[in-house]
Amino acid sequence: MIYLDAAATTPVKREVLEAMWPYLTGDFGNPSSHHGVGDSAARALTAARRTVAEHLGCRPGEVVFTSGGTEADNLAVKGIALGAPRGRHVVLSAIEHPAVVETVDHLRRLHGFEVTVLPVDSAGLVDPDDFSRALRPDTTLATLMYANNEVGTVQPLAALAARAREAGVPFHTDAVQAAGWLPVRLDALGVDALSISGHKLGAPKGVGALAVRQRLPLEPVLHGGGQERGARSGTENVAFAVGLATALRLAEPGRADAAARVTALRDDFIRAVLARVPGAVLTGPPLASDAARITSPQAGGGAHPDPRLPSVASFCFPGTSGESVLLQLEERGVIVSSGSACAAGSDEPSPVLLALGLTPDVAQTAVRFTLSPDTTAADLTSAVDSLAAGIADLSSLR
Repeated sequence: MIYLDAAATTPVKREVLEAMWPYLTGDFGNPSSHHGVGDSAARALTAARRTVAEHLGCRPGEVVFTSGGTEADNLAVKGIALGAPRGRHVVLSAIEHPAVVETVDHLRRLHGFEVTVLPVDSAGLVDPDDFSRALRPDTTLATLMYANNEVGTVQPLAALAARAREAGVPFHTDAVQAAGWLPVRLDALGVDALSISGHKLGAPKGVGALAVRQRLPLEPVLHGGGQERGARSGTENVAFAVGLATALRLAEPGRADAAARVTALRDDFIRAVLARVPGAVLTGPPLASDAARITSPQAGGGAHPDPRLPSVASFCFPGTSGESVLLQLEERGVIVSSGSACAAGSDEPSPVLLALGLTPDVAQTAVRFTLSPDTTAADLTSAVDSLAAGIADLSSLR
């Protein structure tokens, strides 16, 4: 099997599982319990929080462990917007993850918030000037995804966060896909809150974290015993917190080298697909070699850089369906996604692809290939061969 769906999930790393094991067995205590067994768990939780804070560029007290990226996004958006609102206005982009989109819509429907949805260009980039114009005296939160999960677009986050800071607007980013590939330190990016998810990094499904500046009052989403300093009630999942901390610690030392190596593989793969599959359409940012020939009115007429996540290559194959291509590849031992795994089962075209300007019929043909640090050139050569054969078989049926 060739697994090219790492944006959906990754296997748990052996070192992560080994670090977690003691807290699933002998050191099973509740960290809130005032006895030796509980104290052991509490010490492990404190150490995990310190490690996560170190890698996210914040204080340990600014880390809230959650059940994953979705809960972290919910807590950030609802928590900041309702915690100490400057007003009732939220800004987001047209290509946010559903965990953000649906949470903002909750604020609109049930709390009377106004919402500004920023357009993106054909590469998925937000225009910083559009962003600045959208910020108002009553804007209580801006939330923009760091790296898109479907097409891989990486926003110029530090520049956008600086504009929010100038306007006095709290800024949150969903960094679930960015973690492990890009720097995710709050202090370097200048953001006020950042969400990550463990299972994209080699930790288990079911753990994530929100890093949020202590100066921002945070209204909890879950109420109860007041764990996580009141931000997230519920008995802490010590073993999974240890797993997330271990995954972050393992990812960072080789992150830049892995990103450079995988970027080169990704670009070779994209060129091979475009050369061998007639009519294939690359979605999201162009290749760096092509970017100089592509200008964007929304970017002020300047050329795009290469703002694509190292791991993501996404295409549309007009005249097919994404699901049909997925099945053809799976029959040949190549595992990919026909879009976001979070929208599985939906018959509607992707809102992200529509926001990029694709027509609904073309958007329905999307297939996403996402690489991991373990992906090899041989894997991608086989994937291209399988894709070309699968598309040929589908064409012969028309």
